[in-house]
Amino acid sequence: MKKLRWATDGGFWEVDLSTAVTVDGVARPAPEDPIPLGLSRGTRLSRPKQIDFFQRFMSMPFVPSFSNSNGLSFHRLISLPLPPDTWFSTLVGRFDVRKFTSSLPPRQRPRQQQEDSDASFLHTVWTHLLNPGFYALNFCSEWLLTPEDTLLLSLEKHGSSHDTIPRKKAVLHHKFFDHNLTIEAASPTLFVDSLGNYWDVPFTLGLDFASLPSSDSGMSSHFCINHTSGSPHKYDTTPVSVPVPPSLLPGLCAKCAVSFKNNFDIWRSQAPKTKLVQPYDIFLSNPHISASAIIGTVITASLGENSVRAKAADGWFGFQAKGPNSAISADLFATASLSAQHGNFQKLFLDLTRINARVDVPSMSKFVVGASRLAVDLYNSRQAPSVEAIQFICPSASLSIQQQICGPLSFRIDCGVSVDMTKKKEWWYMNVINDPVYAAEYALQVLGSAKAVAWYSPKQREFMIELRFFET
Repeated sequence: MKKLRWATDGGFWEVDLSTAVTVDGVARPAPEDPIPLGLSRGTRLSRPKQIDFFQRFMSMPFVPSFSNSNGLSFHRLISLPLPPDTWFSTLVGRFDVRKFTSSLPPRQRPRQQQEDSDASFLHTVWTHLLNPGFYALNFCSEWLLTPEDTLLLSLEKHGSSHDTIPRKKAVLHHKFFDHNLTIEAASPTLFVDSLGNYWDVPFTLGLDFASLPSSDSGMSSHFCINHTSGSPHKYDTTPVSVPVPPSLLPGLCAKCAVSFKNNFDIWRSQAPKTKLVQPYDIFLSNPHISASAIIGTVITASLGENSVRAKAADGWFGFQAKGPNSAISADLFATASLSAQHGNFQKLFLDLTRINARVDVPSMSKFVVGASRLAVDLYNSRQAPSVEAIQFICPSASLSIQQQICGPLSFRIDCGVSVDMTKKKEWWYMNVINDPVYAAEYALQVLGSAKAVAWYSPKQREFMIELRFFET
């Protein structure tokens, strides 16, 4: 039931973000902020179904998670006895361990009163276990209305003092032949900005119509309309003065994008695989070196307070027109990626090494203008190009490295990098702009292409265990 946004067919669309802050496990990045890295993107399988799989088939009594606001938490799911073919209903409970342990009083155990002290401490523990402030509940129902239509209803309630408003969500998903239509209403909706701050928007309503993601070359299209109302406020109540991202302010925003993608193989191994040995993941069993390029255009129209956008120093954003409380803009974007793999992921040790690199140019007009100015300065030789001019045309990039350790277990790291020319007295200009995300992946060989992923983000200070199918 996850919205299949342009996670692969264009790196500039708003993909969902996995988070341990809520029981639902999903947040949305603030529009026009950098997209989350591959490991921290929302999975295609809903969080209740992930927990249900872990309990049924991997014998996990509790699924752990960690977040900066909630600390260590344990999740447990109860399946409601409803017709399983067309109706999937669950109740997920979360127990916040850190809040519970920090609330317990220190034990005083004098020898002569040890038995009384133990009994009193157990009574205190039991009393605290009954405190609803340490729990959060999420009720989720998915109905298969027709073979092409699915309806999801979700209600989440936290017992903590800083998140007392119930979270309600309704999602209608319709599958066309080669497009997906998603209509979603949520109150409140959890967003995260580029600095890692979480924001609650009181109400959002969105329509999303997109062509199905494809690994083949060709054209892709995407259209969405989003409406937000109410004043955003920080999810965490820490007294830190942080400005609200302009894109989260009340208003209506429509976005349409079209992109063209071209894939080509530089090299692909023709060597036979080991016979009678199934790869740990069938999608990771072909050594290759391949590349892809995407170029597209996006048109954005906004009406309301969210039409205010932070401008760059030169004020250039391609085509742009602004009114008193509205704005429309158009620009080109481009991305290029390179993927290399060694090994068939069949042997017991070190039979898989994967590297994926992607370079993003989110605004082609800004890049062309900056490159033109730099070229003119060099041609006229009036003065040496400034560091700011060179920095202006440097694109951002992301890097993913995966290495098999033993059997189905592998280690992976995703990070975003950029060139920082402002570093003086340093010879190394590469700068990690997004703190790396570390993960241990365990391939579920019997399912062909599935894996349990345990990842940790130092920037968000979050840890999650997720289940992912047919994802590389």
